Amino acid sequence: MKGKMRRFKTKKYYCLMLLLFGFLTQAQAQDNGRNITEHSYNKTSRIRIQMISSNILRISIVPERGEFQNSGLNRYGFITRPDSEGFKPQISAAAQGYSAKTADMQVKVNYVTGNIHVTNTDGTKVLLDQSGASFEKGITEAVFKADKEEDWIGFGDQSRTHLYHRGYMADCDVRYKTSTYIPVPYFMSTKGVGILVNTTYRTIFDMCKTKPNSYNWKNQSGTVDYYVIVGKDFKQLINSYTSLTGRPKLPPQWAFGLWFICRDQADDMEAVNAAYSFRQEKIPCDVIGLEPGWMERRYDYSTKKKWSSKRFPHPFWFNDARPPSFVPALKKMGFKLELWLCSNYDLSYEAERQAGRRAGIKVNSDSLKDAAKANATPPIFQDDHLSGIVYADTVTLIDTPWFHHLEKFVDQGVDFFKQDAAVQMEFHPDRLWGNGMKDKEMHNLYPILYSQQMYDGFKAKTNRRPAALTPAGWTGFQAFSATWTGDTGGELATLGGILNTSIVGGSWSTVDMEVSTKEGIHYGYLLPFSEICSWAYFKMPWVQGSELTSIHRDYAELRSRLFPYLYSSARMSTKTGLPLLEPLTIAYPEDKNCRENLHQYLLGPGLMVGIYKKDMYFPAGRWKDYWTGQIIEGSQQKDISWPEDKGGALYVNSGSIIPMGQMMQYRGEKPLDEITLYVFPDQKETSFDLYEDDGITFDYEKGNYSTTHITTKKAEIASIIEIGKTIGTFENMVKQRTWNIIVNLEARPLAVSMDGAIIKEDQYTYDDTRKELTIRKLTKPGMISVREK
Repeated sequence: MKGKMRRFKTKKYYCLMLLLFGFLTQAQAQDNGRNITEHSYNKTSRIRIQMISSNILRISIVPERGEFQNSGLNRYGFITRPDSEGFKPQISAAAQGYSAKTADMQVKVNYVTGNIHVTNTDGTKVLLDQSGASFEKGITEAVFKADKEEDWIGFGDQSRTHLYHRGYMADCDVRYKTSTYIPVPYFMSTKGVGILVNTTYRTIFDMCKTKPNSYNWKNQSGTVDYYVIVGKDFKQLINSYTSLTGRPKLPPQWAFGLWFICRDQADDMEAVNAAYSFRQEKIPCDVIGLEPGWMERRYDYSTKKKWSSKRFPHPFWFNDARPPSFVPALKKMGFKLELWLCSNYDLSYEAERQAGRRAGIKVNSDSLKDAAKANATPPIFQDDHLSGIVYADTVTLIDTPWFHHLEKFVDQGVDFFKQDAAVQMEFHPDRLWGNGMKDKEMHNLYPILYSQQMYDGFKAKTNRRPAALTPAGWTGFQAFSATWTGDTGGELATLGGILNTSIVGGSWSTVDMEVSTKEGIHYGYLLPFSEICSWAYFKMPWVQGSELTSIHRDYAELRSRLFPYLYSSARMSTKTGLPLLEPLTIAYPEDKNCRENLHQYLLGPGLMVGIYKKDMYFPAGRWKDYWTGQIIEGSQQKDISWPEDKGGALYVNSGSIIPMGQMMQYRGEKPLDEITLYVFPDQKETSFDLYEDDGITFDYEKGNYSTTHITTKKAEIASIIEIGKTIGTFENMVKQRTWNIIVNLEARPLAVSMDGAIIKEDQYTYDDTRKELTIRKLTKPGMISVREK
């Protein structure tokens, strides 16, 4: 007992005890033997363990008289069970406890000390060592041992100054205009394990800051509830985490074009002039957006919002269903339309209805109204002189989903809505929400309910892919929305937020581009999404001076041409959960030089972007400067430069295949019937799958899409590029395509052939400066051989 007391003081820490998968006789669990039954130790606490899959485990601990409960994340569908059919752990007795083994991990419990260990399959490596839990004075705490060399990444956008967190506190609570826009209580250890704390309460993590060999978290949830994920590396952990919390969903094709958000003061003429100017200046752009000034009542939280009669007038002969006359003008020029929104609506009523539908239970309006009466803040007062009941919440229509009032704008041609930080990120300490939650539980849940209902509402209304956009989020945000870094501009510091957001599964991200510097332009165009927000200023590219206007045009054209690469890479994100913008430390986890790199990233698998700094680190491999053609050997730090008409670094990794299309002023302007492959062959064979679909509907989920498998390899005497046959079909698919190839080559080729037939010299050229061979106008797929010796 004396030894045990060193670990668990009986008045401070509650000892942990568990039964494995019904191994003992008490209260055997169901669910195919994957759940561990609950048991108490010394009448102080109870624990329940559930095996979700071969590499995912859930641990829940409550005080002896507490009840096991799901969090709002479970209830509202932000955490789901991955498909794990056929999975069943092996159960065995061990000294002073029990163990359960799967193909990926082993769970061990010592019921004398109360310790819980998660190890690798053979038990030789401890991945997680929980040493205590307490529930004192309303504060829940979980405590773990830390290895000396262990470090952690994760937590989302709650810090923009570092990626690794040993020696830091991580405060996860959504806040406005700080570095906590999208905090996520998920982190991954360098030992190959991830932890997701299953809560929406503010949670503060002490990652060995107070004690050098111990980390912990604290919140007011009243329960220790977390998921343990085991994986060989960060990529596998992110894959499993997003299988649990939701994969990013494929946006419409036009979302990958440039977005321009007009000034708050803009009227219909300014919006049309901005659109017209983009076309006249030949700067590709897909979206025109409007800030709060589009509404009759600025920052209108109600469901009665309407167009400003002064700025966006309806002629008297227009009915309400007809769009303002500027909308068809935008559409004729190929633009999509976005509107700014703010929300103070109680989304929990609709969340309850949706939860009921998922559970096969009808949640009727009367029960919701009864709950609203009981939960009203302050209490409802009934005056005998007045009819009806007055709620403190004067915005919410209990019977009506929040998206319903936006449908009329969708009918008028609005393509998506920007969910501003306004109100959704504010604290409401005296508010009791319709689902019975107090604000301390609802505050971090609200932003993801907002995105979920935005996505689901638009999809149900249109059967088109939504393009939700928000600055705020929590666990599972990545499954519904793209994000931007809030009202913090587009300078270097914002990248820290994007990198940390990417680490927790965020794939579609952007910033408010800094349009008046070359560095800001470079960064803003080379992100998953690209946005210029004028807000109260004149940020149109054509008023930045002739030099910067030209640079805007060049980068917008490059982005337009990169579409096939970005879209195909985005498709892979939806299947694996890996972000489109990848921190170097995710791609090269063993390279410690990549750990705290906050000015470089991979955009898709083959492009490395450097922003604002000329001190670059090059990971293993060979790297080709896309601007100049210069090749740099990897595994070194190097001072670099870029051309005067560029604003940052852009490199292609050896082995990369970058498919590029024709430049278009907007998506769909013309068929994508010509593809240029930018290829940097490596001695190891590499590949890329060009993915295509109709770009708008969900037909791709039914198998209506195509892929073209492309491979390359640098053999002893020749470089080989093979374009496979396109597999699959979809509506309006290109039937005939022309292929061009630009391939890195150290010297002028001796011969070029396709499927054994010689390609004539007038069909290709060689650039001695860039060391590139360009092959033009191939009219069919096949194997291209470029002989060098």
